[in-house]
Amino acid sequence: MRKFGLMLLAATAAFPAFAHAKEPEVIQVPGFADFLAVDGKTVWATNKGRVEQWSRAGGKGGKLAEVAMAHPCGAMAITAGSLWVADCEEKAVKRIDVKTAKIVATIPTGIASSGELNVVAGEGSVWVASDNGADDRGGLVARIDPATNAVIASVPVDPGTWYLTYGFGAVWAVSAAKQSLQRIDTATNTVTAKIPLGKEPGFLAAGEGGVWVQEQGDGTLARIDPATNALAGRIKVGENLKWGDVDTGAGKVWLRTTDDQVFAVIDPKAMTVAARKGKAAGSGALRWTPKGVWTSAHDEHTLTWWSNAVLRAK
Repeated sequence: MRKFGLMLLAATAAFPAFAHAKEPEVIQVPGFADFLAVDGKTVWATNKGRVEQWSRAGGKGGKLAEVAMAHPCGAMAITAGSLWVADCEEKAVKRIDVKTAKIVATIPTGIASSGELNVVAGEGSVWVASDNGADDRGGLVARIDPATNAVIASVPVDPGTWYLTYGFGAVWAVSAAKQSLQRIDTATNTVTAKIPLGKEPGFLAAGEGGVWVQEQGDGTLARIDPATNALAGRIKVGENLKWGDVDTGAGKVWLRTTDDQVFAVIDPKAMTVAARKGKAAGSGALRWTPKGVWTSAHDEHTLTWWSNAVLRAK
């Protein structure tokens, strides 16, 4: 028995990765860390009165930069060497040089939402919902040219439109008020298709064979076929999907949730929930990278890095 015990101990020492399952790396972030944008090995996060750039710093985490803003809001985009952030107080989009962490332009677009929205990049432009269409008049999506830092087009959309994504050669826009997904043709700056959605549609992502929309009031994730502009199926995830986030990558759809878990991993081929990760941590954002997933939990004041090794662990 003693010899067997020594052999077992030696085997455990030789393969430490199998001895203990790896845990996600949690970084304490004072304030209200919320929406995320991945910048190489670092991540930018909106916070109260500022946006911040964070690094894992060998697993310990460290803040690399901070840029003061009146009210940074919504999901951000990185393109043309810059971070593009909506400012809900100034009703403008701020352009921040990611190397110097300095604001280099302020584009007075108007902002359709008070906080829940996406700034997205696609077709050489930056897009943001600029008018929510109050009193049931139509809303607008602004198209910004990074070469001039100016709005070059305003696209009429359904009132209550402020969630956007880019993919499959188009901008996709969700109106919660009209429960619609709209396909914006970037060649003509017009809506060329409209797809009905379920209750309280919200954040969305394009990739892995579809446009994926949170139906927050139904607790479902809707899949839209970008080839036919039609609903291709729904996945029931929970009682609701409020105040979460969604991204795609590595053959999966990654869905930040509020109840039951931090995020759910969706298999787009089987149209099932493949995994549920973490204990519920309230509202926050999620961004996929080839080496892992970033999540935020503003009520717990944290950013969390889920490496691929952690994601593979049972």
